[in-house]
Amino acid sequence: MPRLPTRDNLNPKQYKALGMSTKNLIRILLPAIVFCGLASCAQQAVAPAAPAAPVAPAAEARPDSSILWVRDSAEYAALALQAYTSATKDLRGMIADPLWSALPDQTNAAGLPPAIIFDVDETLVTNVLFQAQHEPPFTNRKLDEWNASTTAVPVPGAARFVDFARGAGVEVFFVTNRPCEPNEQDPCPQEEVTIDDLNEAGILADESNVMMANERPEWTREKKVRRDLIAQNFRVIMLIGDDLGDFIPCTRARPAPPCTEGATQESRKRDTERHAAYWGNGWYVLPNPMHGSWTTVE
Repeated sequence: MPRLPTRDNLNPKQYKALGMSTKNLIRILLPAIVFCGLASCAQQAVAPAAPAAPVAPAAEARPDSSILWVRDSAEYAALALQAYTSATKDLRGMIADPLWSALPDQTNAAGLPPAIIFDVDETLVTNVLFQAQHEPPFTNRKLDEWNASTTAVPVPGAARFVDFARGAGVEVFFVTNRPCEPNEQDPCPQEEVTIDDLNEAGILADESNVMMANERPEWTREKKVRRDLIAQNFRVIMLIGDDLGDFIPCTRARPAPPCTEGATQESRKRDTERHAAYWGNGWYVLPNPMHGSWTTVE
């Protein structure tokens, strides 16, 4: 191995020259050494940026709890079965009483054949699956298209009770506020969809016993006009629905003929109490916390 130059193996002149060159070399290299050292420290001091955390996908919006309750709870099914079981127990007695009518102002009941008036949605068939997936705002066309493309689901106990009533000789009518919205081919295409829904739910229906809103000019969303028309030829022994308007007239904030004043929360409560004797006695309410005329009033 070659020996490094030292004072001992160099003559004085060589050593002196070496010392001077070494000093010059240090003088030249020292700034670069210092710069590199500082740069190295700076690199160590600045930590590399952490990768951005992945953004979690937005949670899928859950339906309103009222919709989930109708769709998923056993309590909903129990209440529906309770309503139809009560109606089943009462039916024979109401058929046998020739003066009994579930319409407080029906005066011609004696001698007429018995009939029951049903609402459709949330009374005989449920559209809770539509409610769970549709995007607001609601339109009748959205519901029409959904009804036309899906198989109707019956409300628990509904089809069995309709069969029982018909077997006992009772005429049944389906009075719905699904509106007629004419197109170029059909003055009321919604009626066919409604009839199909009832049949899919195991409830036989046709144009003779389905009465749509706007099917006639006087058939507004106020159902009293249609109930009164049925009462001309039948003794209406039961009303079955999910909305106060299926039983009592003038329950909406925006009145429809023949009503001239809109309803309020207080007026609805007063009317409900005024007809207390009918609830569970000719009038049978199916649970529906999802929608209805109650949402229109203040």
